[in-house]
Amino acid sequence: MQLPASYEFPNAPYFAEYLNFEAGENLFEVLKNQSEEMIALYANLQKGQAEFAYAEGKWSLKGLLGHIVDSERIFSYRVLAISRGEKNALPGFDENEYQAASEYETQDAAAILAQYKATREATTLLLHSFSTKQWNQMGQANGKSISARALAWMIAGHEKHHLRIINERYLA
Repeated sequence: MQLPASYEFPNAPYFAEYLNFEAGENLFEVLKNQSEEMIALYANLQKGQAEFAYAEGKWSLKGLLGHIVDSERIFSYRVLAISRGEKNALPGFDENEYQAASEYETQDAAAILAQYKATREATTLLLHSFSTKQWNQMGQANGKSISARALAWMIAGHEKHHLRIINERYLA
């Protein structure tokens, strides 16, 4: 799956960061490799490490994984809706409000990891089902014009961003 063209997403720093991949990278390989890395990372945490936050007011590792799950679910819904030709603008979401209401901090890290695995499997199956026409569909999400393809790559870009943060700030 090729990267989106510049007209498929807004010209904004947020999108530029999340869509920062090398030409020729394969979305499905990126998602598979990320999933393997994330699963191994969380499966190998020491006792109590999932509750670690690198600074006051930052999410713990299990809260961060929950955020990744929530975000992928939302992005996947957006991809689905736009691929199906949704004409209504899709709403944004406040990640901090979702996190506060999620109660991920009170859940077992293994249960959140199970949600991550199921979500990634569902996302991958959905994305594999798309035709060229569906990938190229344009819609409105969070007040911006965007393609189904760009949103799918944003799933990978969002996780890439957080994997970097995990490795630099949580596990350094």
